[in-house]
Amino acid sequence: MKELLPESYSNDTGLEIAETLQKLFRYTTEDAIHADYDVAYNNFVAGKVAMIPNGYWMIDQLPEEWKEKGEEYDEIRDNMLGWDITDYGLGKFDEVGFALITIRNGNVKNEKYTKSYAEKLLMVQDGQMAPMHFHWNKMEDIINRGGGNVLITVYNSTEDGQFADTDVTVNCDGREYTVPAGTQIRLTPGESITIYPYMYHDFHVEEGSGAVLLGEVSMCNDDENDNRFYEPIGRFPTIEEDEPAYRLLCNEYPEAK
Repeated sequence: MKELLPESYSNDTGLEIAETLQKLFRYTTEDAIHADYDVAYNNFVAGKVAMIPNGYWMIDQLPEEWKEKGEEYDEIRDNMLGWDITDYGLGKFDEVGFALITIRNGNVKNEKYTKSYAEKLLMVQDGQMAPMHFHWNKMEDIINRGGGNVLITVYNSTEDGQFADTDVTVNCDGREYTVPAGTQIRLTPGESITIYPYMYHDFHVEEGSGAVLLGEVSMCNDDENDNRFYEPIGRFPTIEEDEPAYRLLCNEYPEAK
């Protein structure tokens, strides 16, 4: 279902959406829907919910509310927490790109923030992929949290940033082994892989297996300076602001009042 506002949800896709929402509601509170900011925040602080206060239940409030947020929310601003979306500047989101949310993050550029780790959730649809890249500094675990299967192609990098033809050492869920350069590692739900600095990797959903929810647990994330793409592309998309923001992305928060 690719229509933004379809005339009817009385079809197989609508039924699938309803069943998915039913499953999600098992992991939240009864007052999550249409809750105001105080309710959402108190549930989060009390440990009743795991989402930071810019999730779906506050879509209609966030853009206006953020105009009044003070310095007490600088961790969200400075460390780019919250919603994100990328097509890597290629304009082919259905093929290259995905949506994600950064749940927690430190900041290698600001000693005020002492967290040395980050966590993300990536929502990758069938047919989407992330292009080949490595990180100079970040080590990360990519975890298939559920849905279909994800295929991750791995290479070592040469000193000048090209693909090395050497075998790649792979660590998956406590098992270490080597594979030839360019091997695809298949992660089924529950499986994970450790990606080391200077280790080229891409990922895409295995065709026909369905959308995948990926988890990422890593050292501090610095998307502005720590991505080396094999092909010269960008990390953040250009967005045509032709209507009011539906929700604020992690690089769109206004400065503190």
